[in-house]
Amino acid sequence: MSTPQSTFRGHDRAGGAATSPRETLRFVTAASLFDGHDAAINMIRRLLQAGGGEVVHLGHNRSVADIVRAAIQEDADGIAVSSYQGGHNEYFAYMVDMLRELNSEHIRVVVGGGGTLAPAEIAALEQHGIEKIYTPEHGRTLGLTGMIDDVLERVRVTHRPSYHFAPLSPRDHRHIARTITALEDAVQDDGSRAAILRAIADHQATTGIKRVPVIGLTGTGGAGKSSLNDELLQRFVRYFPDRQIAVVAVDPTRRRTGGALLGDRIRMNSLAADNIFMRSLATRRQNAATSAVLKDVIGLYQLAGFDLIIVETAGIGQSDTEIIDLVDLSLYVMTNEYGAASQLEKIDMIDFADMVVLNKFEKRGAEDSLRDVRKQWRRNHIERLKITDADTPVFPTIASRFNDPGVNRLFGAIVRALDARHIGPLTWAERNGEPLDLGPTEFMTRDPLIPGQRARYLAEIAQASRASDVQIEQRAAAASLAYGAYRSLESLHDATLPAPLERYLRRTVGSGCRPGG
Repeated sequence: MSTPQSTFRGHDRAGGAATSPRETLRFVTAASLFDGHDAAINMIRRLLQAGGGEVVHLGHNRSVADIVRAAIQEDADGIAVSSYQGGHNEYFAYMVDMLRELNSEHIRVVVGGGGTLAPAEIAALEQHGIEKIYTPEHGRTLGLTGMIDDVLERVRVTHRPSYHFAPLSPRDHRHIARTITALEDAVQDDGSRAAILRAIADHQATTGIKRVPVIGLTGTGGAGKSSLNDELLQRFVRYFPDRQIAVVAVDPTRRRTGGALLGDRIRMNSLAADNIFMRSLATRRQNAATSAVLKDVIGLYQLAGFDLIIVETAGIGQSDTEIIDLVDLSLYVMTNEYGAASQLEKIDMIDFADMVVLNKFEKRGAEDSLRDVRKQWRRNHIERLKITDADTPVFPTIASRFNDPGVNRLFGAIVRALDARHIGPLTWAERNGEPLDLGPTEFMTRDPLIPGQRARYLAEIAQASRASDVQIEQRAAAASLAYGAYRSLESLHDATLPAPLERYLRRTVGSGCRPGG
């Protein structure tokens, strides 16, 4: 079993000693439902990361259920939410009530809402169970860093219920999440971690390691791994709603602060399904795309009885291939932004991945990239040099597009590959004895959701609005000048002065302005 490298911890902002694993606090951050104002919460989560926190960011317009589900599955210590939509009384009271109902009231909730929360409402919500509501006055007296220090201290001193290892169920998300935390926090181990590892080893010795298929997604940062993962999960849930699926996603720990942005959930709408459990892990080590406990977490998912496990790594470089040793089916996700074609020769995963996914296929030049990647794949697999393009395991996809034919084709290849490996008792390419209806699998068009010529439509609206403002100001200035001139002529008793808002007669305009006149 692997051992977490707990010696890699960030320093605090004062430059003190390295923090312990329990002091590596985990937060879920979001803006509330019907609220698109995410500038404030983005600033807060960056400061929490700078303070050494691991932050699972959900973005804006998030319901109470979204946030509480994430907090429980991620075994968070705190929830930080900004709210400017006016429904804060019901929203945050409901959040506290849901946490209590799910035996997770130790997760502290801190709130910011500018001036939208009245003093009486703040007092009532804090009395109901909100840990702290920060106002503009706190910003004036404490400053941003002072408020973040206060949040970290409040959450750090909160008592967490003791953990005891017990039999796992794929539907008991709270217990699974806390068990993963016990695997991560080796320094404060009270014997639970050893008991978990023994149970994993006994399970694998009894049933065999290959009882649950494990799919691994890896690739460069920004290639769209999380979006593709979400699309695949949507299809697994649609075709197999009764099967339990576990996801683990890894993001890098910042070497300077020890904090981490765990941002994969923000792209994954499929997590609302009750049969999906997801946990985000920080690498908590240097120069690696996986966590030291990733192997143990996969074993834990197998012990819990999940039917399918999906692993998503952090962004990798050209030579990283660690994921292939941990999964049964590996996918390398890339885009056409790899530089010259010769750079493809340096990517080890084109050698080792079971499938290569060229995502963001709507981008200009993607068809040329697809040709080059297929050519390089053949060069790397001499024994299959003469196979057709359609038979190469290189799949163009547009994961941002609904019912994308490329993703449909990739999903079909994945389920057939799972069945071909005969991992576990379940079949994946059929449902009730019938092949899955995958939908369209051939590209008719590569047009993105927003066509290229309209990609800047929001900028165009803003530009037109600014141009209108300038035009209005110019007209207002001209009207002010004309009015001043009119009043001046009126005071001079100009005989040809027309009535207000009437035009000068053409023959009188300029008649008294001749040179030498």
